[in-house]
Amino acid sequence: MKVLVSAYACQPEKGSEPGIGWNWVRQIGCIHQVWAITRSKNRASIETALAEKPLPNAHFVYFDLPCWARFWRKDNRGIRLHYYLWQLAAYFQARKLHREITFDLIHHVTYGSYWRPVFLSLLPVPFVWGPIGGGESAPRAFWSSYGLRGKAYEVLRDLARALGARDPFVRLAARRAAVALAATEETKTQLKALGCRKVSVCSNAALPTEELQGLSNIPFRQGNPFRLLSVGRLLHWKGFELGLKAFAQFHRQFPESEYWIIGEGPERKRLEKLAREMEVTRSVSFWGALPRSEVLGKLAECDVLVHPSLHDSGGWVCLEAMAAGRPVICLDLGGPGLQVTEQTGIKVPAISPLQAIADLAAAMGQLAGDPDRRLRLGRCARLRVAEHFAWDKKGEQMNQIYHSIQSIRTTQARSE
Repeated sequence: MKVLVSAYACQPEKGSEPGIGWNWVRQIGCIHQVWAITRSKNRASIETALAEKPLPNAHFVYFDLPCWARFWRKDNRGIRLHYYLWQLAAYFQARKLHREITFDLIHHVTYGSYWRPVFLSLLPVPFVWGPIGGGESAPRAFWSSYGLRGKAYEVLRDLARALGARDPFVRLAARRAAVALAATEETKTQLKALGCRKVSVCSNAALPTEELQGLSNIPFRQGNPFRLLSVGRLLHWKGFELGLKAFAQFHRQFPESEYWIIGEGPERKRLEKLAREMEVTRSVSFWGALPRSEVLGKLAECDVLVHPSLHDSGGWVCLEAMAAGRPVICLDLGGPGLQVTEQTGIKVPAISPLQAIADLAAAMGQLAGDPDRRLRLGRCARLRVAEHFAWDKKGEQMNQIYHSIQSIRTTQARSE
């Protein structure tokens, strides 16, 4: 097939949205002819990667707004307006391409938010939307634990999503989608409300084969002391406060245990103060932001990953820990709630902060006192990631979706 991919963010060797864009293009290009329309700023890194490992079926169309239309775009400031205008202008570029090439499918991969418009959906071609996320929300009961900045963030986020869902172009994209792929169950609910006819859940998190191989070489750990690890930006919605309070409870029963926290962010001082107040500073280490190689080294020295995020559509750190044979303790929310099963870790309901903290502490105690169970969970975790969260598997899954769309289109054409 000839597939046009909309990938505003698309860069090799990157995480989050840029990595999602690049990996989807790479996987689609392994099977089909793919044209990826992306921003000019991504060109250097893409061409460097292609020089090392060519993708004969992939064609990149570099496009950006003129300088006068993007002067305000710096770092994350003005990104929403820039993205909106880029999407609009990219439609006219894509329309010209379609006249020359005649695409079989349009596929939007980044940005992956359900409340942002996709103007390429207006082309007279079957449209695949996603996987996309953004439908996840922190349960209101947890807002009481946020500082003023955290509460303001959540209010503004909810407002932005509500306004986006009312954008007529967002609703048009929903109606035009032959298939919408939701990264989480929460986003699936939002897509159905927008008017999507067919919605399936498909995680947007996966790991390349070479990374899986490297992580699988990390040996299982059975030494002392028992050590927990959390990794991520220190933001209010990442739930580090819940993890820290749970550790303080758990630590009373297992005083030799340790909790390592890797990451930097506005919540660090608040978390350090909390550790002092709960008298666990000697057992809690704040490592700050570390290079990826050092993060993996710390992971090898820990027994369990604790990831109490309150609204996370991805959760790559959970996949990395699972691939390294480490059980995961998480809240039963968003992406981690899909990734982790009873065979690979412990999922805790998110009903209230007190309940979640108590259940997280209990989960820590269960795994600390049962090294054989940790080993069983770790082995199953490695198997689950290899079977369901490898990028190669994602490519096969998307190929099946493409063929189902084409099959329906062929049947409709014959009946007409």
